[in-house]
Amino acid sequence: MLIVSASVPAQNFYPPLPKMAVADLKEDIRILKKVLEANHPSLYWYTSKDSIDYYFETTIANITDSLNEVEYKNRLSKLIATIRCGHTTVRFSKAYGKIANRYRFPQFPLALKAWDDSLVVLGSAYNNDSIFKRGTIVTAINGRSPVEILDTLYQYISTDGYITNHKSQVISGNFPGWYKTIWGDGDSIYVIQYLDSLGQEREASIKAYRPIKDTIKKQIRDTTPTLTRREIRKLRLLNKRSMLIDTLHSTAFIRLTTFSGGRLKTFFRRSFKTLNRLSIANLVIDLRENGGGNVNNSIDLTRYLINKPFKVGDSIVAFSRRMQYSRYIKPSFIYWLAMNFGGKKMKDGKIHYRRYEQHQYKPATKHHYDGKLYLIQGGYTFSAATMFISHLQGQSNVKVLGEESGGGYYGNSAMHIPKITLPNSGLIVSLPLYRLVIDKSRLKGRGIMPDITIKPSSQAIREGYDIKLREVRRMIDSSR
Repeated sequence: MLIVSASVPAQNFYPPLPKMAVADLKEDIRILKKVLEANHPSLYWYTSKDSIDYYFETTIANITDSLNEVEYKNRLSKLIATIRCGHTTVRFSKAYGKIANRYRFPQFPLALKAWDDSLVVLGSAYNNDSIFKRGTIVTAINGRSPVEILDTLYQYISTDGYITNHKSQVISGNFPGWYKTIWGDGDSIYVIQYLDSLGQEREASIKAYRPIKDTIKKQIRDTTPTLTRREIRKLRLLNKRSMLIDTLHSTAFIRLTTFSGGRLKTFFRRSFKTLNRLSIANLVIDLRENGGGNVNNSIDLTRYLINKPFKVGDSIVAFSRRMQYSRYIKPSFIYWLAMNFGGKKMKDGKIHYRRYEQHQYKPATKHHYDGKLYLIQGGYTFSAATMFISHLQGQSNVKVLGEESGGGYYGNSAMHIPKITLPNSGLIVSLPLYRLVIDKSRLKGRGIMPDITIKPSSQAIREGYDIKLREVRRMIDSSR
């Protein structure tokens, strides 16, 4: 059996995380249930009240001993995931956030890409790793198959309805962290089954990764160039939005990672002015990293591209704007004001966001884009980004490519999202206040299904090319 390792001295050890008393942990869950019952608009949208009550009661009953914050967060995350709301998630306390890096290592040493029933190596923490190269297919870790691993991790991740692709993307973003959080760091060596270059199943062991604290800091100092404030601001903007134009192929590529910040209204106006001036025939918008953001920015971009009037949704409702448990909700007063001045109580007894329900947004008359439009989506495509794509899918000049979106096609719970801070543990739970139904005629519980499905592949990962962008380029070339 081969063993992959490196000569890595041990990191400084810290004392174990403190335990919290059983009574305090149970009280936090009871408080959380009361807050959700009072203000969550979709607590029983996918899961019946009887089932939600059962999950809360069972979680409380199963706490028979004190727990540290990681252990408790796992219990709470698994509980909250049963609501099936992607905007209702559990975060560590602010206090833990300040010390989290102390407990980051040792950890599983491989970054893995997850999808369907597959795990593929993206990289190894060991520079001398000649076995687990990028693109290697993993068939088991410590006797657990990819299906077993993913099915277990999925239980701790919130998502809209029954969309697992979002969960896969979240896991891919930090597989070592997820593995450590759920299975702990008791394994000093991991036994991994994998497929070699000939497709034969092999087995090798790899040591848990534990770097030197001082080495990490030194590497950061040595590799981080000195930048001016202006350069830093520019990089931050580029990280949120950018556009590249290939005039030879009359194609523009926009990468948009958020609908918040980034001076997006100005960016959109200048970008579409340029596209029209250059008569660009093809526009590719990459939304695979876009988790949503400001609805108004999503509307603004839609207006440059859509060919008919549209509204945000069929219904945007809250069941109450009274915040009975405001002492746990932050910032409660700001959201109370927003709901009282922006919402209207209707005959059905619900609070309606009437402007978004009624207002018909018209296509932009200036700099409107009418060329071929390719929208790339994936599991991270969420919330306002899902809303944006859903308004455009089906238009004659639009093709949606990639994987199922992470956000719900039918709708979601969002708009205003304050935070619940639990008094004893300090854990933070996000609380959406409005339920958005984009189109009541759509299928409920799934994301946007692409017109052209393009899954990840081990070959693309191994050879280092973007399989989705490659397919878009092929489509554009073949249409010329």
